[in-house]
Amino acid sequence: MSRNGPIRVGTRGSKLALAQTEWVISKLRAGAPGIDLEAKVVQTTGDRRAEVPLLGDGVFVREIQHALLEGEVDMAVHSLKDMPTEPVAGLVIAAIPEREDARDALVGASLADLPSGARVGTGSPRRSAQLKRLRPDIEVVPARGNVPTRIEKVQRGEYDAVMLALAGLSRLGLGADQVFELDEVLPAPGQGALAVETRDGDELIGWVRALHQKDVRACVVAERHLLRTLGGGCLLPVAAYGSIGNGQITLDAAVTSQDGKIQLRAHGESAVDSPLGAAKQASRQLLNEGARDLLST
Repeated sequence: MSRNGPIRVGTRGSKLALAQTEWVISKLRAGAPGIDLEAKVVQTTGDRRAEVPLLGDGVFVREIQHALLEGEVDMAVHSLKDMPTEPVAGLVIAAIPEREDARDALVGASLADLPSGARVGTGSPRRSAQLKRLRPDIEVVPARGNVPTRIEKVQRGEYDAVMLALAGLSRLGLGADQVFELDEVLPAPGQGALAVETRDGDELIGWVRALHQKDVRACVVAERHLLRTLGGGCLLPVAAYGSIGNGQITLDAAVTSQDGKIQLRAHGESAVDSPLGAAKQASRQLLNEGARDLLST
C-alpha cells in the first residue's frame, strides 16, 4: 500500500470505542507486521450530549463517516448496532470481524435480587421494554453516558443496577452480576459485532477484508434487514439475533411494547448464503401479528 504517514483509524473517544479500535488495529498489524496505524478520535453528537436523551439514528457514527469521506481518517471502527441501516454513498463496510457475546447483562445486582421499586438504568428502549416484561414492579429509568460512567452511578447509589451489553463489559475486562439468556432478553440487531468502514474503492479494502467473518456477516445482515423492514434504527424496541448451524441461519426476533405487556416473537430460517430469507420470514410474521402498530404506540 502506497501511503504517506500512518493509516488513521477513526473512532469515538470512549474507553470502549478505543478498546475496540485497538483490538482491530492489533489484528491488522498481526496480518501485516510493521504497518503503521494509529487511532484518531472523532467526537460525535452522542458523545457531546452524553447526558441528554438522544433523538435520531446514527448519532455515534455520522461525524466519523464524514471524516472518512473527507479524507481526515482512512478507515473507521464502529459498533455495528450504532450504524443506521441505510448505507452511506461512498462508504463500504470492508469487514465485520469475529463477534463478541451478543447478550445483555446487569451490573449491580441480578434481576431476582432486586426489590420491588428498584431503579434500573438503561438508555435503550429495547432493553427497557424487555426489562418491564420480566419485572413490571421495578422502575426503569433513563441512563446515558459510557460504560464506566453508568457503573459508577450504580456504585454511587443513583441506580440499583444498570443494563448493558455483555460485549462492552467483556472488551473492558469488567464483570456482570447477571447475563440474560436469549429466551429472556433478545439483543439489538448487530449487538456485539464491529464494522470496519472504508471509502468505496480504497486500496485498503483488500487488506482489511482479511478480518471479515462470513458467518458473522450473514447473521448481522439478517438482523439488520429485519430492523430496516420494520422501519427503524437502534432507538426502536426491536430485537433480533441470528445463529448458524448445519448450513442454515436461524433468526429469532421480537418486538415489545414500551410497557412490556405485549411481546411479539418470530422465527425465520434460510441458507447461510441467503440471510435475507430468514429476515423476510421473521419480519413477515411480526408484521402480520401487528408489529407496526406496536412500534407506533
